[in-house]
Amino acid sequence: MKHLLFTIVIFSFSLFLGFSQQKSENKNMNTALILIDIQNDYFENGTMPLVGSTEASLNARQILDKFRAEGWPIIHIQHIAARPSSTFFLPKTTGSDIHNNVKPTADEKVIIKHFPNSFRETELLEYLKSRNITDLVICGMMTHMCVDATVRAAKDLGFNCTVIGDACATRDLKINDEIIKASEVHNSFLAALNGFYAIIKTTKQFLEGK
Repeated sequence: MKHLLFTIVIFSFSLFLGFSQQKSENKNMNTALILIDIQNDYFENGTMPLVGSTEASLNARQILDKFRAEGWPIIHIQHIAARPSSTFFLPKTTGSDIHNNVKPTADEKVIIKHFPNSFRETELLEYLKSRNITDLVICGMMTHMCVDATVRAAKDLGFNCTVIGDACATRDLKINDEIIKASEVHNSFLAALNGFYAIIKTTKQFLEGK
């Protein structure tokens, strides 16, 4: 009798572990990585270099490597300027190419956008819905512009967002003749998103499952 009870307990525990693992795997498959505008013009020798873009791209690469290793969905967002007055990400220039640190593989989705909000006039929402994506992990540039606009739109559309703060970058801004340092801009925008719109994590926290 004791042997039978022991066998039942072990069997039940195994079923529980299997169910939990499958549930976890299913959740991960419902999570997509979105890499926003990590393009050459934002780097040294580009037409709009950001502060810390190289470091941010290397952190984004770590997140990208994790998603690739696990076989989880990956989406690259590439901005192509459409306004006549634009000075960067111009069509058919190397500056608009996605940077080599996060260069897409042949089987990874690339979505072209023309506005800060990655959902505006693109197939992004339809693509995510078609794959039952509910959660987004977001890295990219610029923190105060396209990252911010996309995260807020995603939340309004019902997605759960995690932003990898040290895998994003921005630049100095100016208002009323005062220069606002990139670090202040970056931290202020992340702080504004943190809580309602997104969970802000570091690369290390995300990779360690914290």
